Amino acid sequence: MRGDNLLAVRRRKFAVTTESDHPFHVHPNLAKHLVLSDINQLWVADLTYLHLRGEFVFLAVVLDAWSRRAVGWALRPKLDTELALLALERAIASRQPQPGLVHHSDRGSQYACKLYVSRLEGIGAELSMSRPGCPWENGKCESFMATLKHGRVDARP
Repeated sequence: MRGDNLLAVRRRKFAVTTESDHPFHVHPNLAKHLVLSDINQLWVADLTYLHLRGEFVFLAVVLDAWSRRAVGWALRPKLDTELALLALERAIASRQPQPGLVHHSDRGSQYACKLYVSRLEGIGAELSMSRPGCPWENGKCESFMATLKHGRVDARP
């Protein structure tokens, strides 16, 4: 393989980013019935890990579902609530959303915790969460993460 300049595809380590077994309130999925016509109607959020030169870092992203634009993001070596909050704060600062915005995510503890929920409620947003084991309910954000990881980050120095 080396003589033919071929590389073997290696299995990547898997890091769990969703802790859905938590004591926080789980919100119903409001996003599935929305018909989008403009920006700031639905934001979708997710967390993932990125493997960089011998270390893992975690990425939190908030996307505007209509424009599919990343309106807030944060990158840190630790997976915690502060990571998700930093991405949310950046999204709020860049878009200044009006009350009525629907924020959709998985059921992870970072999105269900009191700090995150109270920040969203403070701007008049409604919370929406996917059902357990149904990643397609947050498909826009999952697709963005997959494109980012496989098209831009993985297999690059």
